[in-house]
Amino acid sequence: MTTSGTLVRVSVPPAPPSRQRWLIPVLVVVLSITVAGGLLARELYRRPDAPQPADGEVIAPPVTTSDASGEKPGPDRVEVTADAANHPQDEAVRSVLQAYFKALNAKDYDAWAETVSDARRAKTPEADWHRNFQSTKDGSIRLYRIEPGAQGSLRALVGFTSTQSLNEAPVDFPHECIRWRLVLPMKFEHGSYRIDTVDGTATEHDVC
Repeated sequence: MTTSGTLVRVSVPPAPPSRQRWLIPVLVVVLSITVAGGLLARELYRRPDAPQPADGEVIAPPVTTSDASGEKPGPDRVEVTADAANHPQDEAVRSVLQAYFKALNAKDYDAWAETVSDARRAKTPEADWHRNFQSTKDGSIRLYRIEPGAQGSLRALVGFTSTQSLNEAPVDFPHECIRWRLVLPMKFEHGSYRIDTVDGTATEHDVC
């Protein structure tokens, strides 16, 4: 504009940045965090699958005990995670696990034999079973996950605590209280799922 014939420049403040210009980098950051978080959650969820032994077995996640008193080994009631509870065979697997641990704690070989496969029973004669588990007590049992196995079998990822005398503890891990994490193969036999022989490569343990 002009005043008295003189051209005067009027400074006009720049327009405020569009909200969309600010939203774009914010959304990029938020989406990046969301994607990274999703990948991390998926990795944590799948972590029990690694490492995988050669036969495809998997290692169960670390044991968490619900025994508030702190007494070992804890109650022998089988607890189940939401993941395992959503499996269609949850009740069948849970019931055989419950019977298995109850029989072992009661030192009832006949009841124990009803929960395992023919192959496992053949590998564990009654005299050996009583000698190996004379002082063993199992508790703080948790069923983490149920996965399909070969030829219609299942694999149960289980954690539990065992107490035993030193002479009954594993030779390479002589402790009176051990937390176990292992895969229990479940074979359908005689009209129900039964615990099959356990591959030692799918077993982990640490001291209580």
